[in-house]
Amino acid sequence: MKKRLLVAGIGVPVILLVLYVLPAPLTPTMVAVLAAVGTYEALKAIGMNHPRIALYTAAMALAIPFWVYFGQPHDWGLLVLMIYLVLIFTEGFISHFRVKIDRVGAGFFLACMISYCLSSIVRVGNLELRTSYILLPILIPFVVDAGAMLTGMFLGRHQLAPNLSPKKTVEGSIGGLVVGIALTILYGVVIRRITQVEVNFYFLAVYGILGGVITEFGDMAFSYFKRTRKLKDFGWILPGHGGVLDRFDSVIFCAPVVELLIHWLPAFSKGGGA
Repeated sequence: MKKRLLVAGIGVPVILLVLYVLPAPLTPTMVAVLAAVGTYEALKAIGMNHPRIALYTAAMALAIPFWVYFGQPHDWGLLVLMIYLVLIFTEGFISHFRVKIDRVGAGFFLACMISYCLSSIVRVGNLELRTSYILLPILIPFVVDAGAMLTGMFLGRHQLAPNLSPKKTVEGSIGGLVVGIALTILYGVVIRRITQVEVNFYFLAVYGILGGVITEFGDMAFSYFKRTRKLKDFGWILPGHGGVLDRFDSVIFCAPVVELLIHWLPAFSKGGGA
């Protein structure tokens, strides 16, 4: 717990600094670093030990958030994809069949999933009401995770999915959802007070509900990934958590859902004083 608190004490201010204080291009930079490290962890998990293929795949994951930030230009996206494919298959040709195509395919899928889903943070950051929305794709999964963990520690009695994650409980899952909804609404109260935007609290409650459900689903999905590979953690870079994927697994699933909800059910709008 002490290590988790230490990581949060350092990591949360850094995230807030990048999202709200530093120049906008540092948001895709932060997301790109997380995506590249997460992709590298995923490649190690599936047994992709070819160093150059791992490098090419992590580099593609690094590039995607910047591609998103600049409006997803078709030509540049296609160029990067073709360069990646030529490099990957060239490595396969010269490996004398030591490079397994199933691992290459899994690595490509994981890199695209991790990086493009995390890039929802970048797309939300490009919206007109950036200040109001930008934290939600990270806030919701973080508080749901924390709420589920704390509720489970004190009230957990019934295992939720013992084969996937023995420590997760039904009570913890419910507690995480309740905390997620409550803090999402509280976030709206704070935003309305400091920015004078109009806030639809019903829509924010929907963000909390659906974001909380997909957060817990994402956590279970990566637990499934780890169990299939007989891993406890994806890495070691974040003490008390494990790797980047151990901390941001739920963000990978939640951020795109929050992005969709922002488009379909905009909770913030310009008010008379905005």
